[in-house]
This record gives sequence, C-alpha cells and structure tokens, in this order.
Amino acid sequence: MKKKALYIINPASGIGRQKDMAKLIHNETDTSSLDIDIVFSKHPDHAFEISRQAAGDFDIVVAVGGDGTVNEVGRGLLNTETALGILPTGSGNGLARFLQMPFKVNKALDVINHGNIKSIDAIKVNNYYSLNVAGVGFDAYISHQFAHKKKRGPLAYMQLISKEFPKYKSDHYQIEIDGESIDIDAFLISFANSSQYGNNFHIAPQARIDDGLIDVCLIKDFPKYTAPALLISLVDQSIDKSKYDKIVKARKIKITHPTALLGHVDGEPVNLGTKVDIEILPLALKVVVPPIHLRQTSNILQPLMEMIPLGM
Repeated sequence: MKKKALYIINPASGIGRQKDMAKLIHNETDTSSLDIDIVFSKHPDHAFEISRQAAGDFDIVVAVGGDGTVNEVGRGLLNTETALGILPTGSGNGLARFLQMPFKVNKALDVINHGNIKSIDAIKVNNYYSLNVAGVGFDAYISHQFAHKKKRGPLAYMQLISKEFPKYKSDHYQIEIDGESIDIDAFLISFANSSQYGNNFHIAPQARIDDGLIDVCLIKDFPKYTAPALLISLVDQSIDKSKYDKIVKARKIKITHPTALLGHVDGEPVNLGTKVDIEILPLALKVVVPPIHLRQTSNILQPLMEMIPLGM
C-alpha cells in the first residue's frame, strides 16, 4: 500500500540550501511507494502547527531544514502514529547526524522513500520539548546571542563562541537528579537525548536515543586555558573522560535558581524561569531512519564540506 508523506520546507533555514528543494523532492520521490504534498512554513512555529494538523492524515511528515525545523515538526507528531522524516539542510543537523541521515539530497530522499521506522525518546523541559539536546549555561547563552545574528552557519556560530567565551562566567546551580541533590558551579548543563549538539560536537558520547534515560552532562567550572583540550574532546568523543565533566543518566531532573534561567532546546533559545523540570518521554516519537547502506558515516570534516553549494 502506498504511503502518504508531507514535506514541510522552512525557506529560511540553514545556509541557502532551500533553493529548488521542492523540485528536487518531486524528481527524487518514488511515486510507486509514496504520494507526497509539499508546503512551506511562513513563520516561527508554523511547521509545528502544520505537522500537528497532519498527524494521523499522513504516514510521514518530513522536516526540510535544520534543528529548529526538526524540533517544530517533531513536536507536532509526539505520541502519534505519524513518523518524522528529516531532510537535513540546516547548519547543525544534530539529530540527523546522530541518526546517520545522509546529507546528499537524493540519498536523503531515498531514506524517506524506503527507510525504516524507529521509535525514539523525547525530553520535556518545562513546557518545551527537545528531541536532541537541551541545556542551560554557556550553550544556552550563545543560543540567545546567536538568535539576533544575521549571519548563520557553523563559521558564524564559532566566531560568536570565540568572542563570548573569554567573558562568560560559570554559574551556581541547585540540581535534583532522580531525587539526589547536587550543588555545583557549572559552565553548562546539558540534557542529552542523542550524543551531539550538531556539527559532530559530541556532548554525551554514550547517549542512546531510545533507552528511556537523559544523559545529564555537568561541565564544571574550568580554567580557560584548558578550553582547547575540551573542544578537542567534544570532537573526538572523549568529553566524558574529562575531569571537568560529569555525566549522570536520569529520568527526572529539577533545577532551582535565584534568577530566571536562559535555556535552549535543540539549539533554539527559550526562557525557563527560576524552576526547571526536565523529564524523559520514552519512545514518544516515531522517526524514519536510514537502512544500513544509506547511513552517513561520521566525518569531522563533514560540516566544512556542507558549506560547499548543495549538489546531487
């Protein structure tokens, strides 16, 4: 029986990759297995509205964009039988990389045509939802700063980090992790569903996306001169071996703070207030994943290669 797929294209996503995307989708769709519709999102949260309305009417709803678009579309499909598909055209593509989605358009579309369906966890952060990684601290601060920048892409992001890192001061947090209280001076605290932020920077190398657990990554206050080594450990997936990093697997986390906290969910800035409740939602989302022959192998140079204009 033929399946129905809806493609939601975010025309503002990523670094200029959306041009002619609708044409590519039509050209590469296997019409013997899929009937498709294509729509364009028009404003923030529009992709969420569309996907929520499409849940149940389509077998697959495909996010064509970056991490923010994937989050919006995925949120609309939580706890439904409709699967999330990903056509990664953003600048980070954290969940897509973790799922080993191919980045060539024709191969990614082949995954939508013939991929497998897998159930994954999601994370609830107050009234927000994360499919990949959420957090507070330095990464959240950068997320809020980056939201106001006109330049997008990995280079612009790294330039902002380089500018803000020397000025940023760690904060004190009171945390309850599955009932155990911790006081800590932390540079950042991440709540990881998958292993990486995006761009192959792995904050939780041992994270699994379907184990019913959150990897709570506590990066303690550290001397600034150790930053290059910590950065390398994010790339070579050894951050969990650093003496400045503590990773705890948990189902529920609470944070209390004297002032309102800035946060991020899948890289998108959010305001969390003085009390933050985080919990895992086991196997709450179905996603389309690539069969073995279409899986993208990890390559630390891939983010740089993606800056080259999109090709087939």
